[in-house]
Amino acid sequence: MADGKFTMYVSVAHKQINIHKFDSPYEYVVTIPKEYIEVFHHLFDQTHELEFTNFLRSHLPYVPYHYDRDNHNVDLRLYKMYALIHEFTDDESKAFIEQLPFFRQPVVNYKGAGNM
Repeated sequence: MADGKFTMYVSVAHKQINIHKFDSPYEYVVTIPKEYIEVFHHLFDQTHELEFTNFLRSHLPYVPYHYDRDNHNVDLRLYKMYALIHEFTDDESKAFIEQLPFFRQPVVNYKGAGNM
């Protein structure tokens, strides 16, 4: 911990953050203030809930993916996760995130999709 900040190891793929480097595989190292730890947990928890809802809904084929509000909500949380990681990670990871196709595009906020 330096200057009230914590080094955390973030896995977007596994939707988790760890305080120890070898606890689990990770994609990004972030150094964040303590209050942002809960933001990561909150985004990951919301994503888990939305993905479970999507799983249940996926058995009803009459709603296409691009019209499904829950899918847009999952995408929005993913954008927010990457924006948060981008804010607190190293230059190499920032450069990678900036190359992602959605990073510089405005996020389309579908009705109800932006509620967090």
